[in-house]
Amino acid sequence: MVRFIFVWFSLMLILFSCQQEAVYTPKPRAYPKVEYLEKRYQMFDESFCAFSFDYPTYARVEQDLGKKEETGSDCWFDLNFSGFNGRIHCTYYEIGESKSYEELKQDAFELADYHNKKANYIDELRINRPEQNVTGFVFAIEGPAATPIQFYLTDEENHFFRGALYFNTAVRPDSIAPIYEFIREDVLKLIESFSWGSE
Repeated sequence: MVRFIFVWFSLMLILFSCQQEAVYTPKPRAYPKVEYLEKRYQMFDESFCAFSFDYPTYARVEQDLGKKEETGSDCWFDLNFSGFNGRIHCTYYEIGESKSYEELKQDAFELADYHNKKANYIDELRINRPEQNVTGFVFAIEGPAATPIQFYLTDEENHFFRGALYFNTAVRPDSIAPIYEFIREDVLKLIESFSWGSE
């Protein structure tokens, strides 16, 4: 009987000692799941700006009061997309107050061109909506640049409005591409619904 127990114990020891260790393979880096909300819009008609446009209900207007002393205007704000860790930085100038139309336009092109160092490609799309007296450009920036889209809207005489989309994260175009495409629709909606207030 002792011999049987010894053989059985030895056999079990051999079987368990021959077992291979589990091989662990690293899992690919994952990104948090993003909840895309229903596209519903509301009108931007804040008293501190002389224009209106439609923006999504999941964005929040945050006025930048610190710029009033520097620019003389209350109309600097961000559209904060906190659920997507991004924002559209919006600036407004009265033409002729501190800069001419040509100077403001040149600044907008230079700010877009600044990202050409890292961008793969910049597509310039002309905006011309004469019925609303709105012209301008959209700069679609492809590649690892800090901002994937910028734009400006103007009446070329009195008003100049500029916007730039930024994400609060390291620039990884592949990982933010779905979020960018989602917010890009909101930027285009802003542009197509934009109108100046009464003079």
